[in-house]
Amino acid sequence: MQSAKVRKAEKQKNRLGMNAAGRSDVKMEITFRKAREEDAEILSRISFAAKRHWNYPEECFAVWKEELTITPEYIQKNTVLIAEAGGETVAYASVVSEGGESCLQHIFVLPLCIGKGIGAKLLAEMKTTCAAQGISRLTIFSDPHAQGFYDKMGACYVDEIPSNIPGRNVAMYELAIGN
Repeated sequence: MQSAKVRKAEKQKNRLGMNAAGRSDVKMEITFRKAREEDAEILSRISFAAKRHWNYPEECFAVWKEELTITPEYIQKNTVLIAEAGGETVAYASVVSEGGESCLQHIFVLPLCIGKGIGAKLLAEMKTTCAAQGISRLTIFSDPHAQGFYDKMGACYVDEIPSNIPGRNVAMYELAIGN
């Protein structure tokens, strides 16, 4: 007998047009929208699920808990875009702007949907949104597992900086917006 968690995952795969292995033979139509306060819980779940996909030790999640938890206030204060497929929220990205500087703080994709082009489409949509806000470049602090993604997206590597996890570094990138 399947557990409720397994049945829920199977239903989600079916809604997203995926087979039992989590692969899709059909192109998913991706739509984008601005996040609403009531999206905070699902965005937090996506944050944690995406990080867990890379098998980080549980002690890292204690350090990241505040950073990965999206609140209604966070959504109000920042630019947060959601990607939806099959009526489901499958990814989100957020930009934090302070003092004339803007940072792509988050871009997380549900593990079921990683590698399907959703992150690239979401980043392109975020660039369009940023351009409309007059933002000319984004700073990105990349998880080691995302560096190849940012390289492919045209971001320029700047430097390695210490992470909030002792003994670990993250890559800093800059991404030009517009021409």
